Amino acid sequence: MSLIKRAKTLVIGRSRSPQDTTIFRKISLIAFFAWVGLGADGLSSSCYGPQEAFLTLSGHAYLSIFVALGTVLTIFIICTSYSQIVELFPTGGGGYLVASKLLSPTLGMISGCALLIDYVLTITVSITSGADAIFSLLPLGLHSYRLAFAISVVIILMLLNMRGVKESVVAMLPIFLIFIATHLFIIIYAFATHLKILPHIASATVSDMHSTASSVGVFGMLFLIMRSYSMGAGTYTGIEAVSNGIPVLREPRVHTAKKTMLYMAISLAFIVMGLMLSYLFYEVTPQAEKTLNTIFFEQATQGWRMGYIFVFVALMSEAFLLFVAAQTGFVDGPRVLSNMALDRWFPTRFSTLSDRLVIQNGVLIMAGLSLIIMVLAHGSVRFLVVLYSINVFITFVLSQLGMVKHWWVSRSKVKNWHKKLLVNGIGLLLTAFILIGMIVFKFYEGGWITLVITFALVVLALLIKRHYYNTATLLHRLSGLVTVAEQSALATMATTTDGKDHGEFDPKAKTAILLVSGFNGVGLHTLFGIIRMFAGVFKNFIFIQVGVVDAGNFKGREEMENLESQVKKDLYRYVNFMNQQGYYAEGISAIGIDVVEEVNAIASKISERFPDSVFFGGQLIFPKDSFVSRMLHNYTVFSLQKRLYRQGIPFVVLPIRV
Repeated sequence: MSLIKRAKTLVIGRSRSPQDTTIFRKISLIAFFAWVGLGADGLSSSCYGPQEAFLTLSGHAYLSIFVALGTVLTIFIICTSYSQIVELFPTGGGGYLVASKLLSPTLGMISGCALLIDYVLTITVSITSGADAIFSLLPLGLHSYRLAFAISVVIILMLLNMRGVKESVVAMLPIFLIFIATHLFIIIYAFATHLKILPHIASATVSDMHSTASSVGVFGMLFLIMRSYSMGAGTYTGIEAVSNGIPVLREPRVHTAKKTMLYMAISLAFIVMGLMLSYLFYEVTPQAEKTLNTIFFEQATQGWRMGYIFVFVALMSEAFLLFVAAQTGFVDGPRVLSNMALDRWFPTRFSTLSDRLVIQNGVLIMAGLSLIIMVLAHGSVRFLVVLYSINVFITFVLSQLGMVKHWWVSRSKVKNWHKKLLVNGIGLLLTAFILIGMIVFKFYEGGWITLVITFALVVLALLIKRHYYNTATLLHRLSGLVTVAEQSALATMATTTDGKDHGEFDPKAKTAILLVSGFNGVGLHTLFGIIRMFAGVFKNFIFIQVGVVDAGNFKGREEMENLESQVKKDLYRYVNFMNQQGYYAEGISAIGIDVVEEVNAIASKISERFPDSVFFGGQLIFPKDSFVSRMLHNYTVFSLQKRLYRQGIPFVVLPIRV
């Protein structure tokens, strides 16, 4: 093994085989681990969401009870509505797939772009917030290293995720458990020691309502509550993560997803409600350089022998949980990107898997964009929070709208459709209200930047889609070759009486070994080019097809079996066609993540069997070779040509002009 390969193995681990029958069980997440990996984003929002809502009610703290109740209700409504999405789309896809299938592909693309930006900001905000929390406990002289520390955390999480989702989640489990334990304990303690003042809290709330209504009016009071409710909307980010991440869940996936969603809803609702009531119990007021949680913990632990240690551990768990929350962006961001790449909104290479069966290009893109935004914002959490959480509600609204449309259109076929419609209908109203509120309140503070970035990404996706569409149109003329080949084979069969293959096996005869990717116009054009250019030279034709395992089909054994079956079917059609033309032909199939590696592995064996052989491959040639064409299209044959040349194996690339 080379030094580079050894270093790679050390950092991200040994490669995995997609044909391993136990691979899905090895890399999938049970509900508990999914709660850690996908639920940490929502739980981490309790570090800033309740605080943001509470501070917005400055001078009217007791109205926060209504905000807390509304927040808890919204959490359960959104979780319930996403459980219905999981049932309807059991293979995953989240907001992108829901909007694409139930509304339109373009609206789905907008939803996907919004979600991608949200996941990048999830990584950026979570890590910078965690870095701020840690450095707030350190001397001022070290604060200049905060941004460098945050950048280092992004790189570490990127490397962990390149090892695999399960590996990264297991590594973060202790932090998650410490956070849950410390926060549950302090909230239960606060309730237990303040049961006697609950009547006082109730009377103070009524008094606050009356005084607020008399000073600003009933509608003014409602506006204050609604504004606070909207500004705490960061609390709901991460709820959609489960529906996007279904492919990484343990079978039965729908059951696992719904259980994970329940864990998320209960834990998030309890902590949010508990923290906001605890602020009232201890009459928490803002202090410079301290979060409300810090003030609450310090007041609650006064007089404890180990109080300082408990507060330190709790606050450190909050800080590190924010790093765990970034995991949601690394898990679901690449998944959304790969789904959009499969639909040709983005380069198809973003759907490929690494030898660790990870969407490596997506992980690198998410980390890279996060680092760029982090550096441009100079690690300012205040600025980043303004950009954050707007986009996820664009996805929420489109998802809920799609589900409402689905239940209404399918009302004659679905039992209890009105109940399902009601859940998604309420979800639509709540998420639309929050989206409008956030755009209004955050727009002039910098929220417009998020919308501009999202719009730019939407335009880019449209341009990429148009390029792929134009290419498909140019290639359409080649599709006629499939019909010609099938008709020729049928005509030959009709005139044959012996029912045997016409070609005779002669391993010493000239052999053409053709790399194909399906029985299509590109493969047939290359085949006919060989026959035309080397008329009568080749007697044997060997067809090699690699079934590429990507994010679109790496979802379970059934999909893998379907891929293998389709590859063999395509090869049979090539072999049958050449047999009918009087040639000896056979097909060789392989399943893997990298065409170059798979073909390279079997090339020498084929050359030994057929010593007088030449490899062939077709390559699309565009009128103008540009960075765009190289980025959006496959140039595998050139890479393979170089690899085989090193082994002394001839490889000829035939051009296919478009």
